[in-house]
Amino acid sequence: MQFNLRTQPVSTRDAVYMQLKEQILKLELVPGTPLSENETSLLFNVSRTPVRESFLRLAQEGLVQVLPQRGTFVSLIDTGLVEEARFMREQLEKAVIRLACSDFPEAFLARLEENLSNQQECIRKKDDKSMFELDEHFHRILFEGCSKSNTWSLMQQMNAHLNRSRMLRLVDDHNWEHLYEQHRRMAEAIKLHDSAAAERIMSEHLALNIADQALLKEKYPNYYI
Repeated sequence: MQFNLRTQPVSTRDAVYMQLKEQILKLELVPGTPLSENETSLLFNVSRTPVRESFLRLAQEGLVQVLPQRGTFVSLIDTGLVEEARFMREQLEKAVIRLACSDFPEAFLARLEENLSNQQECIRKKDDKSMFELDEHFHRILFEGCSKSNTWSLMQQMNAHLNRSRMLRLVDDHNWEHLYEQHRRMAEAIKLHDSAAAERIMSEHLALNIADQALLKEKYPNYYI
């Protein structure tokens, strides 16, 4: 399969970088996968320069590891970085949902409801990639509705390892009803201006990552460090 990036409204370098990053985050390139500049340039129909630059950029983000004399690989999921990102996310998300319970525009409530409806469709279809995107979008709506979009963007810079672990959880187990139910209860708490309930549900929701990661590391030991 070959990718044509020439029609992308960004530079070739950025298009290669974004495509590779998406493949890594969505586990289309699993942890430990060897990466070749030559093969990747042929796959994307580009020169080796944007591929090399993309590899370096991804290495700076901790998604790619360059080992002298051995080659370039998709990095393993670092459990320490997963926990640190989860800790940061928990503090920020609890603060944001408290704000949402105080003042959250109707237009954003409608977006949450639409998102929840789409989550139900994903559960029916067992579409793990779309479910991950909807999960992310649900939380992003909370930040946007509280005028904290920049906070969301900064948080995302630390989420790469956490997001891969979350994606692996969705791929491994398609029983997502509890995720949907927690999201639904969050939206309901916001409507009722019940900040105590909203914060409690958010904590329960994000705490799932702790138990999930232990199980995933046992089941997929070659994916983790």
